[in-house]
Amino acid sequence: MTKQNLVRPCLVLFTALSVITGVVYPLAVTGVAGALFPKQAAGSLVEQNGKAVGSALIGQNFSDPGHFWGRPSATAPQPYNGSGSSGSNQGPLNPALTDAVKARVEALRAADPGNTAPVPADLATASASGLDPHISPEAARYQAARVARVRGLSAIQVQQLIDAQVQRPALPFLGEPTVNVLALNLALDALAKR
Repeated sequence: MTKQNLVRPCLVLFTALSVITGVVYPLAVTGVAGALFPKQAAGSLVEQNGKAVGSALIGQNFSDPGHFWGRPSATAPQPYNGSGSSGSNQGPLNPALTDAVKARVEALRAADPGNTAPVPADLATASASGLDPHISPEAARYQAARVARVRGLSAIQVQQLIDAQVQRPALPFLGEPTVNVLALNLALDALAKR
């Protein structure tokens, strides 16, 4: 077989695979996902009063002391930018990482000077994607006194709110308990309106 005889089958195979993997497969997967998991396929949007206020899958930049703060974002130029998802790729010996963690710890200490507990690691370090919407229950509890004081709530009310928002894995070996920061802050806002 000559080279000229191979060109046509190669082009036909290339075109067929491009259509199958670039058009047919993505449309089929999107259609099945939309039919079986409509909320997740639409971005797991969180709605309040009929308006989307965020996604359960992407963190938000809460900086008001009356709200719980999430993990730091590693995206630029704006925090929690879904199109800029990436980690910082800074190793533990990198001075830039050390400086960033120190600055984050100082900001947490400045927001709640009376809190002498150790700062949980997830409040001082970004996640691998830079978009993580969850914190550990310990990170939420670390912030509870500040939020209660600023909101004029009792520590018990805020602790009960945190406990109600803890999401546990289906099986213990599949991960750690987490708290979705957006859901926690929405519950906090609803509690304050009562």
